[in-house]
Amino acid sequence: MNAPTLSPGGRIDEKLTLVPVRIAVLTISDTRDEESDTSGHVLAERITGAGHQLADKTIVKDDVDQIRMQVKAWVASGTVDAIITTGGTGITGRDVTPEAVEPLFDKKLDGFSVVFHMVSYQSVGLSTLQSRATAGLVGGVFVFCLPGSNGAVRDGWDKVIAPQLDSRHGPCNMVELMPRLLEK
Repeated sequence: MNAPTLSPGGRIDEKLTLVPVRIAVLTISDTRDEESDTSGHVLAERITGAGHQLADKTIVKDDVDQIRMQVKAWVASGTVDAIITTGGTGITGRDVTPEAVEPLFDKKLDGFSVVFHMVSYQSVGLSTLQSRATAGLVGGVFVFCLPGSNGAVRDGWDKVIAPQLDSRHGPCNMVELMPRLLEK
């Protein structure tokens, strides 16, 4: 059975100037180091290739406290507009990224998971059910939690996150909302 092909709306207006976003990459893994962190490298390359600034990149263990500490530090720094995590969104006992990050959310972006799974289904079929990809806002910073596979990172960045972090994307994008995220 063939899956229906998605044809997303929206477009990039090339006549507009890109507003670079400061993005930090957090790899969550008990086994990866800087050399073997392929999904983190894929994200970093795509972020800079899209004209954005790689604000920071680090690796932490699959540990709720370590994950929260790093996310909170980046949010408090004031030097990061978005955080993308890779890894720890699966369903095994060591996968704790949603448990670590979701309690920090001021607002959850429910649509992110829905759209990510629609895109992921095109690549991996029903295996997408094994991912608990999530996203939200923490202190005015967008936080996107992707699975740790290179394919999931490419799909998540290329087809979901990158268009919304591109200030030229219409009819709307997340960049234009950034100045208003903390308003009361």
